[in-house]
Amino acid sequence: MIYRYFIRLSYRGTNYHGWQIQPNAVSVQEIVAKTLSVILGKKTEITGAGRTDTGVHASCFYAHFDTNSNLSSDKNRFIYQCNGLLTEDIAVQEVVPVKQDAHARFDAISRTYEYHIIRKKDPFLTDLAYFYHGKFSLPLMQEAAHSLIREADFTSFSRLHSPTKTNICKIMEADWKEENNKLVFTIKADRFLRNMVRAIVGTLLQVGTEKIRPEEIENIISRKDRSAAGPSAPAQGLFLTDISYPEDLFDIE
Repeated sequence: MIYRYFIRLSYRGTNYHGWQIQPNAVSVQEIVAKTLSVILGKKTEITGAGRTDTGVHASCFYAHFDTNSNLSSDKNRFIYQCNGLLTEDIAVQEVVPVKQDAHARFDAISRTYEYHIIRKKDPFLTDLAYFYHGKFSLPLMQEAAHSLIREADFTSFSRLHSPTKTNICKIMEADWKEENNKLVFTIKADRFLRNMVRAIVGTLLQVGTEKIRPEEIENIISRKDRSAAGPSAPAQGLFLTDISYPEDLFDIE
């Protein structure tokens, strides 16, 4: 019998060329697949909920894999074995049995990202936040962020020549919060395009420095042209923080 499992991971992306396996570069997917293959005693492929770019982090990332081993009887032991073999910057948090046709990428309802900006240089956060020392207006950035909440074609915030069938996304949340010397931008959508969050953050920072007016976001979206938006913010400040799925995906009784 073949069992399908969702595995919930967290990883620090600093040392990896993103999630997805690629030639001549170390990826998170490669490391996790090798670890599963050793523990399960058989070459095991794993499919992620999407791809994160080089240097991007994830506090919550789901992937699925198949095995003929029933892991439900001792999931804690399996998690312990995985974490014992994985590198120190990748961790397994949970393993969940799912329906045989469950898909970590295609069944996702929404994804949530955070982008972290620090206002004061901190050597302990060098790879985990973007140090931005310029002046900006947070109210203007908040106004522009809220204007992103819609279903639309977000080509203007997508990496050029990305192989997607459609660039239409539904953004459900876009909000800035400031605590002490740190800014956190949270954005939630049904799907994201390649480089989309970093392009949005870079554009919102230009709004904050009054290079772009908040009302111009409407025009940027309608132009469907990457050159209409601002530059992408650096990768190290970006975290994938949540992925949601239908409840019945986990109902395997």
